[in-house]
Amino acid sequence: MPAGGRVRLHVRGLSARRVRAPRGGRVGLDSPQVAACLLGRGAAGPGHLRQRAAAKGFHVRHSPPGVPSDDLPPDSTDSARPFDPPGGPGGPSPAPGPAALDAEQRTGLADMDPERFRTAGHAVVDILADYLAGVERYPVLPPLEPGELRPRFPATAPEAPEPLAAILDDYRRLVEPNATHWQHPGFLAYFSTTASGPGILGEMLAAGLGSNAMLWRTSPVATELEQVVVDWLRRALGLPEAFDGLLTEAASTSSLIALAAAREQAGLDAAARGLAGGPRPRVYASAEAHSSIEKACMTLGLGREALVRVPVDDAYVLRPDALAAAIATDRSAGRRPIAVVATLGTTSSTSVDPVAAMAEIARREGLWLHVDAAYAGSVAIIPERRGRFAGWELADSIVVNPHKWLFAPLDASLLLARRMEAIRAAFSLVPEYLRTLDRASPVRDYNDYTPQLGRRFRALKLWILLRYFGLEGLRRRIEHHVALAEAFAGWVDADPDWERLAPAPFSTVCFRHRPARFRGREDEPAVRAELDESNRRLMDAVNRTGEVFLSHTRLRDRFTIRVAIGNLRTEERHVRRAWELLRSEARALEGPTGERSAADEPHPAGGPG
Repeated sequence: MPAGGRVRLHVRGLSARRVRAPRGGRVGLDSPQVAACLLGRGAAGPGHLRQRAAAKGFHVRHSPPGVPSDDLPPDSTDSARPFDPPGGPGGPSPAPGPAALDAEQRTGLADMDPERFRTAGHAVVDILADYLAGVERYPVLPPLEPGELRPRFPATAPEAPEPLAAILDDYRRLVEPNATHWQHPGFLAYFSTTASGPGILGEMLAAGLGSNAMLWRTSPVATELEQVVVDWLRRALGLPEAFDGLLTEAASTSSLIALAAAREQAGLDAAARGLAGGPRPRVYASAEAHSSIEKACMTLGLGREALVRVPVDDAYVLRPDALAAAIATDRSAGRRPIAVVATLGTTSSTSVDPVAAMAEIARREGLWLHVDAAYAGSVAIIPERRGRFAGWELADSIVVNPHKWLFAPLDASLLLARRMEAIRAAFSLVPEYLRTLDRASPVRDYNDYTPQLGRRFRALKLWILLRYFGLEGLRRRIEHHVALAEAFAGWVDADPDWERLAPAPFSTVCFRHRPARFRGREDEPAVRAELDESNRRLMDAVNRTGEVFLSHTRLRDRFTIRVAIGNLRTEERHVRRAWELLRSEARALEGPTGERSAADEPHPAGGPG
């Protein structure tokens, strides 16, 4: 080993230590568990080092002189299974000896010792940093079948305590490699929910405080910092001061809360009396609206039949004329319209409903207007891109998810509302044991505005990441993702064997492989079926490479592949690689010269079928 080089040692039972090799290449650890030097003279290089280390149960990484070990990417020895137990991969960990346990584990009645926690915390941060640095070594989707993992875990919880080192080894062996890797730059499915570094640190600090943000008195700083962060985000999005709000776990919850407020605002008094009897309530949303709106109707007792799916135009945008007609039809039938939902960035195609026109209809009809901007709303922090959101400032409530495109770890959803009193009327219930009696001034108790009592300290991670990135840094990253999507859309448009199936206003592209020989015949039943099946197989083949992960939807009943760019780690090379894989796998499925299928066969004069 060259003098001055460094090794990184991962030792069962110890945190990772980095030490500089002396001139003789001899390395040791200041621990009674390592009584002698690990490596002797004559260890010529990293391969030799690793061989000796493996024989002694150590894991070694070497960096050349002048290269900090922190800058090293994970290598082949940083495998998914660094320490397989005697039972083999998936087998049980070896039984711990008493010396491997902390004193508190053996006989104590308290928590982990703070100094042991410090050491363990350093080890956990090392694991996380190594994972983020080397996540590309994993396939985005683990090659597993349902039910394959459960047998690898014991059927019962351990009676005796186990050493944390063994637990972390099992994490590296059983958990980390078997996750779907949302942090992977090749994750281009659904909508990305990158957990950024500063957001992760915020989660760690919040967990350490252990605050329950249900009442002001149970955590004054959690309550008031949430007010600060909500207002920061409102201002960043360009929305007026009339909006107040709170943080929830997901857009599903935020929309449910908003529709509960709409129910109360309509005078149904459902919180007190329920919904028995009276005119049937109605909620109106685009045919492309997210399923969470329907689930909210189910949960709130309105019923799935309460949701009216309003037709869309060729760009998957809600038609205001159809909305007005649906409301008029329901009123004439004795039903009770209560709310309209506009979606700015639908899940399937990211289309943008005409919120200004919908706001005028809602105002005229006296209905609550809720805006679901869970995905695309983050774009509004860029003033030059707010044109697509014109009119959302007229809404009664808006949801934007920072855990989608502002890089907060799950979970973090922002609900803004003009009528907080309506939300409180839907959920406030204050038993005596929750009353605050020792404060003269009014306090904000957030549990009054949500279905649940206990609440996480979500504001902390948002406060940290907003300060770390700054609004300018967040804008720069969102613009980068939009540019990557525009490039991908251009590649699709330029290839005669591919077609886009929807506009791409943000960072999601909807498309399919459509060989040129099928152009003009897409609506023939045999061709439609062939295109659906071939694109399903194509997406599956691409996902099985492990390099990227794509998801699908159906647009006008056509199987549609989606590329959604929003991951902090995604670079142009990853997007270009996704396109290369799609084209190469499409060629492989077609065969060397393009295989003929039933859809290629000539049809009688009467046409197909």
